[in-house]
Amino acid sequence: MKFVITPIAKTLPVLFTCANLVACGGSSSDSNAANDTNTTEQTTETTNVAPTVNAGIDQTVTAGDDVVLSASIEDDGNHTIEWTQASGITVELSGNNTDTLSFIAPNVESDQSILFQVTVDDGVNEPVTDEITITVTPEQITENPDAEQDSSAWIINTNDERASHILNSSSNLGVLVNVQSVDITEVNGEDYTVVTSQGIPNYNVEITEEIYDSLTARPRSNTDFVGGAPTIGVGDIVSFGQDIGYSSNRNCGTDAGYGYWPPGPDCPTDSTREGYFPQEPTPTEEDCDTGLGKVGLWVNGSSVYNWEDGQSYNNQGTWQNLAPVAEQYDVDICGGHAANGDYHHHFYSSCLADMVGDKADGHSPLYGYAADGYPIYGPWEAEGVLAKSAWVVRDYSSSSETGCADDSRSCTLVDSYDPSQGTESSDQGPDFDQTVTTLSGNELVAYNGYYKEDYYWNSELTQQGDNYLDQYNGHYDETRGYHYHVTVEEVDGKLTPAFPYIVGEKFAGSLGENSLAMCSTGNTPPGGPRG
Repeated sequence: MKFVITPIAKTLPVLFTCANLVACGGSSSDSNAANDTNTTEQTTETTNVAPTVNAGIDQTVTAGDDVVLSASIEDDGNHTIEWTQASGITVELSGNNTDTLSFIAPNVESDQSILFQVTVDDGVNEPVTDEITITVTPEQITENPDAEQDSSAWIINTNDERASHILNSSSNLGVLVNVQSVDITEVNGEDYTVVTSQGIPNYNVEITEEIYDSLTARPRSNTDFVGGAPTIGVGDIVSFGQDIGYSSNRNCGTDAGYGYWPPGPDCPTDSTREGYFPQEPTPTEEDCDTGLGKVGLWVNGSSVYNWEDGQSYNNQGTWQNLAPVAEQYDVDICGGHAANGDYHHHFYSSCLADMVGDKADGHSPLYGYAADGYPIYGPWEAEGVLAKSAWVVRDYSSSSETGCADDSRSCTLVDSYDPSQGTESSDQGPDFDQTVTTLSGNELVAYNGYYKEDYYWNSELTQQGDNYLDQYNGHYDETRGYHYHVTVEEVDGKLTPAFPYIVGEKFAGSLGENSLAMCSTGNTPPGGPRG
């Protein structure tokens, strides 16, 4: 330790020294007093000075960065150090009890501040503390100029093939299937891939035992089918729109879509669309919700829709249906249906997988493009390895960061991208074992995961990398650049859709004025339109 030496004016006992004498005795003490040496001794007193600490200068970092904080400490002896996180998105700290703290900057959707405190205690004086604020900015999606759009991936109808059962309303001829044309054009100095299609895929499906069993196991099969059962059998080849026995909606004509779709959705119609996809997508600089309607095109020219169907519990607008869950009995054997005549998929389709040749023996091939220009690949990251969504269901228990006081659906997250911001009260949702009725009259259990508000993005999973995706349901690799994935999970040997299914709640890229989608305002009225 450092010691401060302080002289003390203090008289000590006199020390007598016998010098140059044969003997020392009591009688000679007075006469020798002049020879005595009077020595005054100085003593020291120690003072411990309190330590000082400087946590450093506030920093701005990017999500995914390795962050190192170094504290400057001055002290005159032993002391202890403790770093703590005072606020912000929780991160995993390393080196809490050293002068150097490290952590990985969490993934964020917008700029987020994290406050850290470092405390030094020498065991004598009052502990001293200093603070440092780290601002984390969203990761900028890396553009890969070598991963330009692959025009050859589009399934182009080169011989004017027409659908057998979906007819043009004016000519009564079959609608042209798949994609009609793919061109490259320049608009305001930017190159676009322009895709034209009438929105009807050329699916031909062999009925397997699994497909047949799923039809006969429908909870309302007695009324869903005209004769109480499907009219096809295992091994049959069914073309798109062919009658398989369903009691379809009135807008479906005989041998023109009727019987291919279950009760509820309309039959698709020719829906000519022209999609502009930027050749070099740019990362978005602002939030852009995907909303209802088209968010992209599949390579067969049909539409990509996101997670929602426009419906909510009791039409309150709070507990929003997930289309792949609430509409599971409202889709055809390829997992698609139409809204306002527009045929689309909300989730993984085995028919589309077969069409593009996805054999699960490596990274999935291209399935389509989102409106922002980023490609959409199938569910496989590598052979036997699925791309994984980083969105997880909430723990509603009152002791959980994502829970509600009464352990039920009585609150929503303030920010589904940052659960540390807590919850806020909401309209009461259904119990987790409660049965709800869909628009098509099917009764389903509203388990945890039935509604969009049941989910939040777990940034820690994204930080793990590997096959975990980001908040947009995408990631980057050297071969494909940034891209989305269709997400599923394997349950009992079957691929089951996994939220957010395709594109996340928001686009990763920016949308142009000529985009086939637009940023949602979030003002969709409760209860409609159906998607």
